[in-house]
Amino acid sequence: MKKILFISGSLRKESLNTDLLHQAAKSFDGFECSFLDYGDLPLLDQDLEFPPPASLVRIRQEVADSDALFIASPEYNRSYSAALKNLLDWLSRPVAPGAYSSVVIKGKLVAVCSVAGSSGGSYSMEKLASLLETLSCKLVAERTSIALGERFGKPSLALTDDEASALGCECEAVKSMLADV
Repeated sequence: MKKILFISGSLRKESLNTDLLHQAAKSFDGFECSFLDYGDLPLLDQDLEFPPPASLVRIRQEVADSDALFIASPEYNRSYSAALKNLLDWLSRPVAPGAYSSVVIKGKLVAVCSVAGSSGGSYSMEKLASLLETLSCKLVAERTSIALGERFGKPSLALTDDEASALGCECEAVKSMLADV
């Protein structure tokens, strides 16, 4: 069974990006879906790298065990969140000193989406995609962008028909790319 690991760039309890990921997960019937909890990950500090913190060991294992990552990030100052950047920085580091072939995110299939203000997260997704390409990830071309507009401040995310369709297309692209693996 293929495994999808959903990663929210927001650590907020009622995050609309996390809500979007839960809606995406409903499209993966027959897949093992899980959500990454990384709120206990310390800031990247090479003095902590070896031996790695227990939270990093757990997170690396979850990433290594997944067939694809599905990331949703809010947009802060035209970029993705600091929490997500910290996670990706840790995942870009080798598992053992000097063993750069052991980077767990390298080669992972990754889908990116965003719920944000008027930009719909377009700036953050562009920068996130660039970083993921630098990390040698395989990116899904389809991206779902949700501009909040009047929904800003709402406790949950109700998708329009067009937004639901775009999310469905992105999920189908993930499934198709996983079928080719």
